[in-house]
Amino acid sequence: MAAQTTTALRVLAHPLRSRLLAHLRVHGDATASDLAAALGTNSGATSYHLRQLAEVNLIEDTLEGTGRRRLWRATPDQTRPDELDPVLDDDDASAADWLALDYLAHFSDQAHAWLKAKGDWPPEWQSSGLEDHLVQVTGEQLTAMRAEIDEVLQRYRRVGQGNPAAKRVVVYTCPLPLDNPPRQK
Repeated sequence: MAAQTTTALRVLAHPLRSRLLAHLRVHGDATASDLAAALGTNSGATSYHLRQLAEVNLIEDTLEGTGRRRLWRATPDQTRPDELDPVLDDDDASAADWLALDYLAHFSDQAHAWLKAKGDWPPEWQSSGLEDHLVQVTGEQLTAMRAEIDEVLQRYRRVGQGNPAAKRVVVYTCPLPLDNPPRQK
């Protein structure tokens, strides 16, 4: 599993591939043409990179379309890069670092877009946005806190499904230590 996950990490450490996966996770099933239009690229490049993502099981063919109208979706229950074995070789570590920086840039783009568009939303939606919370925890407590947050997010994942008033919301989490790292013994 670890070898397969690190291979997936290396495949995902590419600007278009990371955006394709992010788009499928957020917006749902799409064709290569739909994705190319949404991401400002061509369908040939998109098709190639979709196949690369499928080879490492990050996405899958829904089997609902055919040929050029083939639908792709993100596979459920993917291992996050932060859940990988902490001992990575140099290539895997570089891929993980690149992916984290790319993810941060993607978050920044999403936050900027929200701040520009939030005035177009009804007041009850405008309160959602950026916030930070300072906590003081041990490494084990941080792991437990993240598990609890993941559990809450899983409960809300589809709670509004079928309700016309419900909108999709992406929730970013990013616990960042503020203190200096502990000394290595």
